[in-house]
Amino acid sequence: MTDTEAGTTGTDTTRTTVTGAETTGAETTGVETTGAETTGTTRTGGTGTPPSLDLGPQARVVAGLVRGVDEDLLAGRTPCPELAVRNLLGHLLHLAVAFRDAARKDLGVTTDTAPDTVVPDIGPGWRGELPRALDALAAAWRDPDAWTGATRAGGVDLPGEVAGVVAADELVIHGWDLARATGQEYRPDPAALSASYRFLRAAAGEPDSGGGLFGPVVPVPEGAPLLDRAVGLSGRDPGWTP
Repeated sequence: MTDTEAGTTGTDTTRTTVTGAETTGAETTGVETTGAETTGTTRTGGTGTPPSLDLGPQARVVAGLVRGVDEDLLAGRTPCPELAVRNLLGHLLHLAVAFRDAARKDLGVTTDTAPDTVVPDIGPGWRGELPRALDALAAAWRDPDAWTGATRAGGVDLPGEVAGVVAADELVIHGWDLARATGQEYRPDPAALSASYRFLRAAAGEPDSGGGLFGPVVPVPEGAPLLDRAVGLSGRDPGWTP
């Protein structure tokens, strides 16, 4: 699959991610200084200093899950009702390319296409292609310029610092989707998980969100693990099984 083909969805077919990112703004990159919610990010706050969240550790977590997918599971169910495992893998490839190009400000078909254009799929080289795309995504967001100015993803214009947090959220939540669908252990990068949780929590509090940016929030006890709380905020049941 070429980068052009991989860019046909850009963002989640089941979540209008980048649209909601506009409502949360740069505050989603702020650092929480207590407990498990501490992140590797810094608040932009007029200093001109870009966030320093490294997407590499979470990208490697997802790449490891990709390598652990058995071929006989490709047609299986996922927490995204419209997507089988193979389509979820295709979506991960699409979003990796789209957010890589968003970081580079290389705007075009990969960043401009609405997320519901097609159902994503994988080609024969997916097992090697997807980890390479995830590596390229992480590398692109290590450039401080990626976190500044304006960019685009899924056909929506948004600030660079918000796009980076959205990318982290996509990797965290879809990593959970893939792990649950394929019966693998999942240990997301703590900094990416915290950024995802803060983004989702802020989005759920927006007046027009209906209580959840990506579907109705699934109630999760406040004392539950941070991952379960993030998953619930994304409209998923943390107890989901295939």
